[in-house]
Amino acid sequence: MRIGIIGAGQLGRMMALSGIPLGLQFAMYDHGAGVPGAAVAPVVTGRFDDHRKLARFARSVDIVTFDWENVPVESVRAIAKIRPVWPPPRALAVSQDRLSEKRLFQRLGIPVAPFSAVDTRSDLERAVAALGTPGILKTRRLGYDGKGQALLRRASDADAAWESLQGRPLLYERFVNFSREVSLVAARDRAGRIACYPLAANVHEQGILVETRAPYRHAGLQRAAERHHRRLMQALGHVGVLCVEYFVERGRLVANEMAPRVHNSGHWTIEGADTSQFENHVRAIAGLPLGATRARGHSVMVNLIGRMPACEAVLGMPGVHLHDYGKSPRPGRKLGHLTAVAATARQRDRAALRLLRVAGR
Repeated sequence: MRIGIIGAGQLGRMMALSGIPLGLQFAMYDHGAGVPGAAVAPVVTGRFDDHRKLARFARSVDIVTFDWENVPVESVRAIAKIRPVWPPPRALAVSQDRLSEKRLFQRLGIPVAPFSAVDTRSDLERAVAALGTPGILKTRRLGYDGKGQALLRRASDADAAWESLQGRPLLYERFVNFSREVSLVAARDRAGRIACYPLAANVHEQGILVETRAPYRHAGLQRAAERHHRRLMQALGHVGVLCVEYFVERGRLVANEMAPRVHNSGHWTIEGADTSQFENHVRAIAGLPLGATRARGHSVMVNLIGRMPACEAVLGMPGVHLHDYGKSPRPGRKLGHLTAVAATARQRDRAALRLLRVAGR
């Protein structure tokens, strides 16, 4: 079987690396040739809205997936007329619009922070008056790693927030006074069987994921997150991996956003789980049985952002695994990640401190 991946970033690369040992073949499509996925699979270059070129690419593979949720949904729908696309275009469409995403969460009984659509300056005034401050004004589309957001600490911040983001469909959301950020990664196969990983605890800086520790053991929150996932995946007809990020507020989960793909907060599963999120995504879309999601110990994953440490220094650290994406450095760019797996949470936490120092955090 030949799997086509729209997007050839590090996620596409890690998908292919997980599927090649299973006897699967891969091809990728991206707007440029100098991409991480080029190290492991052929890459067809072209615009993401070039339907003719995408159609030729689709005909060269058996099924299609994607490693980035900002691929134009119209392009994915066009591909779906030629080859099966997993996750389905509906999942991609919902994830591309924060308003659609929040409304779906609400309809399925998944808690979210109070929010309001904002299209005009008057809309923003009404939203701030109704929901209060602090709050966050966000673009509805094309926001990731903290981009397209403005914090309103008080009502008087509305002018600056509006000036920075106006001209695009927006969403105002009341700030969640959370104690922890967590995420759940799960895979669903074509027959509707679901395999959930343990919750993971995440730390972000300026909207960018810095660190993940797993498992985050809380039986009640794990059950709630798995219940939410089942509802979401069934409603979307989802096949493949889905991640939902949550805030923990006063002992309950508040959904922040979802990603219909393998996710940065699931990178710990490569070394830290019986089957990685990447392999389970590939298994699911290829019609293969899902693998076990049991944690092998206590894991920490630290992103390498903006610069890479000396390879020799990292590889000399016992039990540390280096993943270099082959990207050129620039501020705020994820260039790779480090992971370590320990027998106990205390040992994991000590390892996390070492990894954070190496990463320059």
